[in-house]
Amino acid sequence: MSTGARSSARPRWIAAGLLAVGASLVLGVAVGPISLPPLRVAAELLDHIPFVDIDSGLTPTEANIVWLVRLPRVVLALLVGAMLALAGGCYQGVFRNPLADPMLLGVASGAGLGATLFITARAAGMPAAQGVLPIAAFAGAVGALMLTYLIGGVKSGGRNPTRLILAGVAVTSLLSAVQTYVQQRNADAIRQVYSWLLGRLSVSGWEEVLTVLPYVAVTTAVVLVMRRELDVLTVGDDEAAGLGLHPQRSRYILLAAASLGTAAAVSVAGLIGFVGIVVPHIVRLLAGPSYRSILPLSVLFGGTFLVLADLVARTAVAPGELPIGVVTAFAGAPFFILVMRTTRQEAV
Repeated sequence: MSTGARSSARPRWIAAGLLAVGASLVLGVAVGPISLPPLRVAAELLDHIPFVDIDSGLTPTEANIVWLVRLPRVVLALLVGAMLALAGGCYQGVFRNPLADPMLLGVASGAGLGATLFITARAAGMPAAQGVLPIAAFAGAVGALMLTYLIGGVKSGGRNPTRLILAGVAVTSLLSAVQTYVQQRNADAIRQVYSWLLGRLSVSGWEEVLTVLPYVAVTTAVVLVMRRELDVLTVGDDEAAGLGLHPQRSRYILLAAASLGTAAAVSVAGLIGFVGIVVPHIVRLLAGPSYRSILPLSVLFGGTFLVLADLVARTAVAPGELPIGVVTAFAGAPFFILVMRTTRQEAV
């Protein structure tokens, strides 16, 4: 497909993404232990749009199920999926590596350590409110990110993507070792820790959505505003500088924004892998290599992907529930292997 054809197709893909988000939103709210008619759910959601008046026909109890139980979880899945996919596309562009993932730079290990410390402290009898868990995970993720940047910022050579990745590997190994030590010293809390590490979207209301929303908004705004610069970075630093861009500054603004958004998503949903690899690659195959298309479409299809994955997690073993990280791994691992083999063949 030519560049012109892909540019003309971009509005159609945006429309398809918006339609996918809407359909997944209705499906995610309608399906559950108590099934609700999808058309009535759609009417109930539309009825709360300003200047729209539709009688959904839902009973007060069913309406409460929609607004107080299911919709918060579905909206959280949309936000987390959009954030992980957007960060994945951003990382792949900055590092020029199709295998780059939002869990780089120690963010996941830092969040895991923060959550582990909180869960073990609570299990030991220390007073701690449930709402503090996302804060502890977020603090660990940001702390790990700062440590990675500190280690990767050797003055003699300055920061560069390869050095940052290596620093992230070192920080991940160190913090994972500390986390394992803490778990072994607190065996009673291991089950709770593993439940969080495998990813979960169980919510008690709108609190988690409100917690992550500001970070999602900031990250999305920064990355989408700079998506044209990400296209320029793909041609190389010398060429980018010749076009008037400051490559290092742009690269690290993008890295900081994507990492902040990843930390926020991990803090409320645990460790959910492969979204940041699978979704941007699918979007790239559909809409072309330009990040002007990849990033906004990753937001839409990333949210849709995680809502559907959460739907499978809730229904596959009902009345039980699978960790959502297990579902995304089943979908993402084969795709990751395929991408890795394709990349290796292209390199040869």
